Amino acid sequence: MRAPLIVRKASHARLVGLVPTVIIAVLSFVALHVLVSNMREEKNTVRYLKSSPGFSSVRSASRFMPTQTLRRCKKDNKSRFCTVSSSATPKLAIANPLISMVDSMLPPFGSIEADHVVPAMEKIIEDTEAGLRKLEKEVKPTWEGLVEPLEKLSDPLERVWGAIQHLKMVKDSEALRKAVESIQPAVVSLTLKISQSPQIAQAFKEMRDKDPEAYSALPIARRRVIEAQIKDAELSGGSLEGDDQKEFNKIQQRLAELGTTFGNNVLDATKKFTIQVKPEEKERIKGLPASALALTAQSARDKGMNATAESGPWLFTLDPSTYIAVMTYADDRTLRAEMHKGYQTRASELSTEDKEKDNQHVILETLKLRQQKAKLLGMKHHADVSMAKKMADLDSAFSFLEELRKVSYDAAISEHKGLQKFAEEKFGVDFPLQQWDVGYYAEKMRQDKFDIDEEKLRSYFALEKVLNGLFRLIERLFEVKVEKASFTPEVWHQSVTFYQVTDPKTEKPKAYFYLDPFARPAEKRGGAWMNTVVGRSSLLAPEGEDMRLPVAHMVLNQAPPVDGKPSLMKFREVETLFHEMGHALQHMLTSQTEGMVAGINGIEWDAVEQPSQFMENWLYDEPTLMGMAEHYETGEKLPHEEFEKIKAARTFRSGSIMARQLHFAMTDLILHSKFNPETETPYSVDREIAKKTEALEPQEYDRFLNGFSHIFAGGYSAGYYSYKWAEVLSADCFAAFEEVGLQNEEKVQETGRRFRDTVLALGGGEAPMEVFKKFRGREPSTEPLLRHAGLASVA
Repeated sequence: MRAPLIVRKASHARLVGLVPTVIIAVLSFVALHVLVSNMREEKNTVRYLKSSPGFSSVRSASRFMPTQTLRRCKKDNKSRFCTVSSSATPKLAIANPLISMVDSMLPPFGSIEADHVVPAMEKIIEDTEAGLRKLEKEVKPTWEGLVEPLEKLSDPLERVWGAIQHLKMVKDSEALRKAVESIQPAVVSLTLKISQSPQIAQAFKEMRDKDPEAYSALPIARRRVIEAQIKDAELSGGSLEGDDQKEFNKIQQRLAELGTTFGNNVLDATKKFTIQVKPEEKERIKGLPASALALTAQSARDKGMNATAESGPWLFTLDPSTYIAVMTYADDRTLRAEMHKGYQTRASELSTEDKEKDNQHVILETLKLRQQKAKLLGMKHHADVSMAKKMADLDSAFSFLEELRKVSYDAAISEHKGLQKFAEEKFGVDFPLQQWDVGYYAEKMRQDKFDIDEEKLRSYFALEKVLNGLFRLIERLFEVKVEKASFTPEVWHQSVTFYQVTDPKTEKPKAYFYLDPFARPAEKRGGAWMNTVVGRSSLLAPEGEDMRLPVAHMVLNQAPPVDGKPSLMKFREVETLFHEMGHALQHMLTSQTEGMVAGINGIEWDAVEQPSQFMENWLYDEPTLMGMAEHYETGEKLPHEEFEKIKAARTFRSGSIMARQLHFAMTDLILHSKFNPETETPYSVDREIAKKTEALEPQEYDRFLNGFSHIFAGGYSAGYYSYKWAEVLSADCFAAFEEVGLQNEEKVQETGRRFRDTVLALGGGEAPMEVFKKFRGREPSTEPLLRHAGLASVA
């Protein structure tokens, strides 16, 4: 048994519940897949971010608008929302669905247009500013006089801006971009006013300091709210004065702009890149499975070409499903190399002549401004700012990464040597393998070693069957039922489905979620994420109810149904679905009644991946996997020997996978703590770290950082290590089920209920280390993680 994971005293996180569109996401970092074979390319490249750049420190809210276009139906427990009309509805609200949703639960996604954004946000900002001025005049250092008004104050702003940001990610357009960029400075300005309000900050300090005995008597959740608000005010520049605060706010505005620009540049570069293979070039598509050819033919048809999977032409894009298929199966080495370079040079000087589209300049300015911001706050560097909201401090994060690096690096080197030897002996390779070769030959090696054909496995993982199996697991472990909702709200695309989570004892809904499963490269960002619509809150309960129920989005990017076949999932896509559901479950099954710490709100940043990674483990549990794996045509169950092969292959190239993740995490921390732009570039830092984490030296053209949205357009700056940190927690949690026996159904259910009542239920209401200890009875250990990865013997 390895030593427990060492952490500093848990700090209180900022209140993510008051950040709109809190997103937990898997971005399309397909380069990971290329370097670590056919394992799920998004594995542990998930991001948990404040998606709306201007909303880094919003704290609160209130419902000022009179219109209510959707309300909870009181008589029908099966249909908890219904559309209503009112003769008193203002004309502006009727014409603008974003204003109409201020007092509603579910956004009218199908009715929202780009030209609604600016007028709606201007109205909401105006009302929120008026509410802020009123609160500052009347504020009292009590829960009812401070915290509750703050939670009410931010709610309309949070939900409306959240709906806008969500549409920007799933239904992007030039008009919507312009609208968001136009109003974003005003949103940033408002959030800074709230965060830096001296009256509010002082009231929170009085709540904590004026009567220590009364403060200690408060419930833990309320104390965490107060501590988090004080910390958030400090990190938002609330203690600065005069020119320093003006400079801080100027930096915040510019960082918001840079984050938006970075993400837009990546999306544009991804959409721009194509390779067309003509019918007479059919040699180039050898090795590619029929599903990939159908997808590339569909891409060609989308561009107006007369294409079929059999005859072409075939249009290759950087859509993850297409890209991974090429890097894994294409016999044409030149095609693989072209796709690899296209992906690694996105949004760089090597892929565009437009300097505005080159993220190198965005990276440098972002790093510079983050450093300046840290100095203004009296901190050494941005990593200190980031770590103020996490379980770990910088030293413990570096020590943790180095511990894992020592275990994984030698294994990664050994794995690569083995792959080189295999390629030489089995395929006559007479050249050193490059990045665009690794995924291809790793798949050949995996097939040879484990006799696994992932393309054939897809036939057993039709989306509907997988969903049904996932929902049965949730009911088995957590005693809730997931089913399609009895009503259909407005959605942003016809393929989106709306579900409800029901308590079988009361037959009443506990939560809802949207599922958007399919890729739409022309308008939808790549990857996968969980996104909150509204959180659980007793204060914000609709009229006649005692609780506002949580609602979430789950967004994936798998191949849609093609040529009459259902959406067939690769195993790593099934892992992605389970991963995102883990995030959604923590949001939806929370028992906290204080909205600011309910669900994922208020959880320390480096613990949020715990439930998501925990859920992935269940795919290696035979009853779970076999219960959903059924051939889409014949109905035949997945043969038992195939499950054993999947289980055996779990640790295939695990050293390479872990080392690659450590490369990302260490680069992130060093760029935000030790980077010196006078003597080095971000790329030189990245290459230097690669020397001690990667088996292959990066290509000269490598500009992976230009697409590293996690840390330059999301919330993971100086926090990417969190994936491995939380994976220690998740692996140890799953070990609790292994210890009672996965075949012991009574104990499995008992342990599942305990996981539900601790990790999923307590949210940000208690420190994550304390929550973990309530579940496990001790502090976490790295041993289960290393054992699951097949690296325990190396350690």
